[in-house]
Amino acid sequence: MDVKTGFFYLFSVVLLFAAFRVITARNPVHAVLYLMLAFSQASAVWLLLKAEFLAITLVLVYLGAVMVLFLFVVMMLDINVDSMRKGFWKHFPLAGGLGALVALEMAAVLLTGFDQARIPTVVNLSPAGVPMGNSKALGVLLYTEYLYPVQIAASILLVAMIAAIALTLRSRKDSKAIDPGIQVRTRASDRLEMVKVPATVAAPKTESKE
Repeated sequence: MDVKTGFFYLFSVVLLFAAFRVITARNPVHAVLYLMLAFSQASAVWLLLKAEFLAITLVLVYLGAVMVLFLFVVMMLDINVDSMRKGFWKHFPLAGGLGALVALEMAAVLLTGFDQARIPTVVNLSPAGVPMGNSKALGVLLYTEYLYPVQIAASILLVAMIAAIALTLRSRKDSKAIDPGIQVRTRASDRLEMVKVPATVAAPKTESKE
């Protein structure tokens, strides 16, 4: 067994352990951290398979943005774990059946193998005949033959982002947001009011009745 095969088994074992801990961890924050570990190990496996673009995309998009956002959201939310686990055994048969079905499908694909006749051959896109890297070849293909679909997808994502911001920042009655301009224009007289309070006097003595 060479060094590359050893690293593959190492990353695969850590990936399977992290994926198992994602669904078994009691703390949601720990589950998100294990999911980030699983993504990092999957990225390392893709590097061994010479899929550099997929590996760096997984690190930048999921680990650098999505999973960090999930981590902050989970840490800021007050999640009642006990109430979430009340219906676990109720839905366990359905979840177990779906999981077994997915496992059987994956086993069928892995055991039968892939049809080599349907796998397209890699075309050398370099005009000089010099072999280029995986990321460069994919970039050249995206921005030449698929330029318009990439631009349309980018426009749709931009519109979706603007719509999400507009829906989030809309004025609501239950919102506790404060206008910063009003805070800046405040004066000390608006915040502090001097009230004259009479001095404390001793209570009159009452005659005791005998």
